[in-house]
Amino acid sequence: MDHKPTYRDRVFDIVCCIPFGKVATYGQIARMVPGCTARMVGYALASLPDDSDVPWQRVINAQGKISPRGTGYGALIQRQLLDEEGVIFDQQEKINFEVFGWFPQ
Repeated sequence: MDHKPTYRDRVFDIVCCIPFGKVATYGQIARMVPGCTARMVGYALASLPDDSDVPWQRVINAQGKISPRGTGYGALIQRQLLDEEGVIFDQQEKINFEVFGWFPQ
């Protein structure tokens, strides 16, 4: 019995392609998955187990910022992980897409 990939599987596969030190937006990922929305990308990434190797931290919002995640520490962890990858935030806590954006062919 073949397993048909779910939208979540497709999201995870795409996010795994984002290189170290680069970021993509929820909407950008959604446009690569038929029938998917930016919110669905967020839900998929939020469902990842803590020990996942999917680089979820590399997905940010369209304003170039980290999206708050409920009452947990996800946003702080995401910022720390991106800092460790050399991604730079400006005074408004934004990332410059021209420098750090991922734009696959």
